Amino acid sequence: MQNLFNPTLSATTQSANAPATLNPEQDSSLQLALAAIRAAEERKAGDIALLRVTEVSLLADYFVIVTGYSKVQVRAIANSVADKLEEEMRRAPLHTEGMAEATWVLQDYGDVIVHTLMPNERDFYDLEAFWGHAERVNYEALLQR
Repeated sequence: MQNLFNPTLSATTQSANAPATLNPEQDSSLQLALAAIRAAEERKAGDIALLRVTEVSLLADYFVIVTGYSKVQVRAIANSVADKLEEEMRRAPLHTEGMAEATWVLQDYGDVIVHTLMPNERDFYDLEAFWGHAERVNYEALLQR
C-alpha cells in the first residue's frame, strides 16, 4: 500500500508509526488531541475516536470525533474543549463552525480538528469511513500513561 502524498512510503514504513510508538511527551499535537478528548469525556461525549491523519492529509495531524446526544450537549462539549485547551495548552481555535445549529461543531486548532456531532450527522457524514485510510489511535492507552 502506498501513501497518497509520498508514493515511496511503504506500508511497513507506516507501521513503524503504530499507536504503541506514539508518545504524547514528544508530540504536542497528540497532547492537544488528548486534552480535547479529556474535555469531551468530562461532558459525557460518546463514541470517541482519534484519527492520526498526518500521513494522509495536509489538513491536520489528528482528528478528534465525538458524539453529543442533544444540541445542548454538543455545545457543552465544544465549550468544554475550548475552555480546557485554552487553560491547559494556551490554545484557542483558529476557527469554530456550527455552534448556532449545534448539530456538528467543528473546532480547528490547526494541527488538531475536533468534530462534535449529533448521532444523525455522525452517521450521515461517517468521517471515520471517509478517513478510513487514516490510523485509528487507541487514545485510552495513551490517557492511562
